[in-house]
Amino acid sequence: MADLFAPEEGGWLERLSSGAVLLHRRASDIDALLLAEVEALLRQAPPRGMQTPGGRGMSVITSSCGGYGWVSDARGYRYAERDPLSGLPWPAMPAPFRALAEAAAAEAGFPGFAPDACLINCYAPGAKMSLHQDKDERDFSAPIVSVSLGLPAVFLFGGFSRAERPGRIELRHGDVLVWGGPDRMRFHGVLPVAEGEHPLLGRRRINLTFRKAR
Repeated sequence: MADLFAPEEGGWLERLSSGAVLLHRRASDIDALLLAEVEALLRQAPPRGMQTPGGRGMSVITSSCGGYGWVSDARGYRYAERDPLSGLPWPAMPAPFRALAEAAAAEAGFPGFAPDACLINCYAPGAKMSLHQDKDERDFSAPIVSVSLGLPAVFLFGGFSRAERPGRIELRHGDVLVWGGPDRMRFHGVLPVAEGEHPLLGRRRINLTFRKAR
């Protein structure tokens, strides 16, 4: 229904709940800059398939930038200061990434957000993210800021238990979703990405997820 009242150009803010805001097209004007930074980061720290602690492979391939990167293996889910593949620190978070995340958080009602980790999740058609909570961070008072680029996806925004039926939110290129406060610990995920072709990214969806890990 939100599209019925959307402006023909520019972005707009849609409040989904008391602690969740969808900033439609918020990153569209700087998409080329963001994508150039993404490609440079992925050359430094190539995306890789992660495994759950139980040994199942994830369909999304992932990398990170910032002071901490998110990793998963038989030892569990956690943040690490170094890329386990190279042994090097993760690439620094680009200034445009940080500026976008801080501004989006403030616009959504969370001023002072200072992300120290950005997950770069790369989806091909068919890739998905199962329902989960972001709970590896030390401080849950900071929000999550999620930027969508490329192919559209259906985001599942659930309740505070896995059993609660999640709502469905369509995320398109340039959308920025922010959730925190009373909604910070909601279960969430992504349905399998549908086949398609995006003018800038082809058969890809890239999601930048900004967090305060430490």
